[in-house]
Amino acid sequence: MAAAERTFSDVKEVILSAHKDTVAEDKVGFYNKWANNYEQDVDILDYRAPYLAADCLSAAFQGDRARAVVLDVACGTGLVASLLQKMGFQNFHGVDGSEEMLRLAHSKGLYQDLKQCILGARPLPAPAESYDAVLIVGALSVGQVPCSVIRELWQVTKPGGYVCMTTRANASNREYKEELESVLQPMEQTGLWSRVTVLEEDLWEKAVSDQEPGYIPGVVYLYRKSVGATHEQFNAMNQ
Repeated sequence: MAAAERTFSDVKEVILSAHKDTVAEDKVGFYNKWANNYEQDVDILDYRAPYLAADCLSAAFQGDRARAVVLDVACGTGLVASLLQKMGFQNFHGVDGSEEMLRLAHSKGLYQDLKQCILGARPLPAPAESYDAVLIVGALSVGQVPCSVIRELWQVTKPGGYVCMTTRANASNREYKEELESVLQPMEQTGLWSRVTVLEEDLWEKAVSDQEPGYIPGVVYLYRKSVGATHEQFNAMNQ
């Protein structure tokens, strides 16, 4: 279907399917089929999470952007990397579960490295303490990536590096958001990272549920990994 033929009704059905809690293999198949229409569909949806996350990281980042290495987790077709490149970042590694999404991301020529991985089912394929910034945009929600992945994001971030995450804040994702924050907050309290900002946005994306007219809200979380944080602290917290 050509981009001009896509309607909000088409997108609504796709998004409702994306939010269903299915097994990992079915989820990958869904994203493989969606890949070619993905960018035009999120544009119709007025999906703002990539822009908000990129702006949050850019505003807070301290360091040489041209040399910084960014890990884009659940990178999809590369929307976030495209935005960050315009903000001066140049070095991107990406991870996604969908081969078709990765194929489109590769075609943009933004990434120096791309790996296929079903997050939560397999360890994040990235070396410890290697990235100046790590982002996961759009994948932390019910039916998508488990909250346990947050600890892996911390592990692969350099001391002093940034971790940027997003989630929806509407009713259908409320329990997941609470679970997510129950992971984020103890990591802050034990000194593994410090909170840079939590941005709450009412106009996150157009609602697709009949019970939620207009737009649904969402949240961007930005943390900075503590320079003095140790893996002993991390392991003790997870015992």
